[in-house]
Amino acid sequence: MSSPASDVPATSAGQRAVVIVAAGTVLALLYVGREVLVPVVLAFFLSLLLAPWVRLYRRLGLGHGLSVLVAVIAFVVIGTGLASMMGSQVVHMARGLPQYEATIRGKVTTLREMTLGRFEIMQGEVGKVINQAEGTLPAAPSAPEHPSASPESPASEAGSVHRPTTPMEVMTRVLSTAWIPLQTAGIVLVVLVFVLLEQESLRDRFIRLAGGSDLRATTAAINDAGARLSRFFLSTFSVNFGVGVAIWLGLTVIGVPNAPLWGCLTAVLRFVPYVGVWMVAALVALFAAAVTPGWSLLVMTLVLYFVVELVVSQLVEPFLYGHTTGLSPLAVVVSAIFWSWLWGPVGLVMSTPLTLCLVVAGRHVEGLNLLNVLLGDAPALTMPQRFYQRALSGDAHEILAEARSFLKRKTFAAYGDSVLLPAMQLGRIDLMRGAISREQQNVLRDAVVKVVETLGHDRSRWSLRRMRPTVLDDASIGRRLRQMRVDVAGRWQGSLAVAPGTLVLCVGLGSVVDDLATEMLTRVLRDLHIDARHLAPDDFAAFDAEPHPEATPDAVSLAYVVSADATAERADCEAMSATLRQRMPGVRIVALLLPEPLVTTDAVVPLGADFDAVTRSLEEAAQQAIALFPADGAGLTPH
Repeated sequence: MSSPASDVPATSAGQRAVVIVAAGTVLALLYVGREVLVPVVLAFFLSLLLAPWVRLYRRLGLGHGLSVLVAVIAFVVIGTGLASMMGSQVVHMARGLPQYEATIRGKVTTLREMTLGRFEIMQGEVGKVINQAEGTLPAAPSAPEHPSASPESPASEAGSVHRPTTPMEVMTRVLSTAWIPLQTAGIVLVVLVFVLLEQESLRDRFIRLAGGSDLRATTAAINDAGARLSRFFLSTFSVNFGVGVAIWLGLTVIGVPNAPLWGCLTAVLRFVPYVGVWMVAALVALFAAAVTPGWSLLVMTLVLYFVVELVVSQLVEPFLYGHTTGLSPLAVVVSAIFWSWLWGPVGLVMSTPLTLCLVVAGRHVEGLNLLNVLLGDAPALTMPQRFYQRALSGDAHEILAEARSFLKRKTFAAYGDSVLLPAMQLGRIDLMRGAISREQQNVLRDAVVKVVETLGHDRSRWSLRRMRPTVLDDASIGRRLRQMRVDVAGRWQGSLAVAPGTLVLCVGLGSVVDDLATEMLTRVLRDLHIDARHLAPDDFAAFDAEPHPEATPDAVSLAYVVSADATAERADCEAMSATLRQRMPGVRIVALLLPEPLVTTDAVVPLGADFDAVTRSLEEAAQQAIALFPADGAGLTPH
């Protein structure tokens, strides 16, 4: 009899097998049922495009059924008109192709002479050199023996191909060719009408099936999907229509024939992400090369497409909807390949909205969260998680790149509050669990030191100094950073002969995160031209053990006690505040209590009466210091 522990791997393996079989079954059903699923899905997507028009007609006083009928008829009329126009343009282009034959042959000959012709000449010269080196001459080619031509050609023996001659035969052949597209269009229209008529009922049924007991979550998912898809269809359709019109007018101006056809193709294929518009551009460029003997029309065509696409992608689309489809660029490309393989050209055009539906489902259904992580555009890791992961890998350069981007929008104190210190809390949790090795600790410490040293205001003083191995190699990150300032400014990080009330003490309680937070606060205050000094609890005894005749009495006006775990360090906080109050009775003492690990809300920790204020972040602590010092900088000491 197997133990429960031994059943766990089998169970997980069985679950993975079920997931694989289910995924394979779904793919098989999508592929086998594509003849039915493609028209139905296309009808649902078209209903999202026509739904705003139906609501508009209903607000104008038309009934629901009449509004649907008007919207569908207008859609059919516009679609039929565009299809007829494109068909006539194709026929016109086909009739004009023979007159471009001479131009095409001339340009093919020119290209051959410029490429293969030169290669053949070079090959012939190389062959002569090789033959001369070998001392042989090429043998004269013998005249080929041509067999006598048969009096009867094979074509005459094969017989003539039967071509329809009667009107009935012509009509039958046309209908057999157009039957499948007409059948698909009919299914789409029928399903579209009933989807628009039963839109509210379908939504209620979906809510009942998806989560009748949790109406809030299901409604949020439906609203999210509807808003994203409607925004995608309306904005993309509007932009693509405008691009098609711009290409139509531009090609007409530069003289490319059949400009309406190319404009419509551009508008349709632009639904294919990234490559659709350039496929049409290449086709139009080839056609332009066949129209005129020169190459100027081809160049102007490519320039037109490049300018229009550049303006639309960089100016118009960000202004309208900011590329907020919710999909990553890689997901868009992969989805286009996948859906085109599964459903052909229609799947290629519908790839983005189909994938967007999967992302929305993954965002609101816990079991499908994998789809949101793989296909969505939201970062897979938070900024503190990315900082911690890259610091464990020793990748300080990537951390600095993200930090500089962050600092363009916010302050160094905000970076410490929202990124660096939460990342160190993650490291503290791993350290408490014993999940981080000594080597990883060293790599993490070196990376964080390099990042803070580079970003800090004081980096110009010692960033070029080579860091040599010292006894502080095993010290915490905060103490190593403080030692860099001590090496430059002296044991007490500056002169003790200062104006009264101009010093600010930042005292950590000794843990790794406490020391780093204290050093961060010190650097933030020094960036504000406030003379802040980073002290540890044992520095007070060291200060008393040495004579300091130059020290200014009452030099300290503000003192911070920094704790990253106020619940566990409450006694140490109160003891430090009592020490500071005894040594400096007139000093304002502020507690900086940072968020504790694995705690989502700020815990209310009662502190002793020696504290004058409590802050929860580096930014708030900096605001406390700014409020205590005059704006004109009187009493502030330079670095």
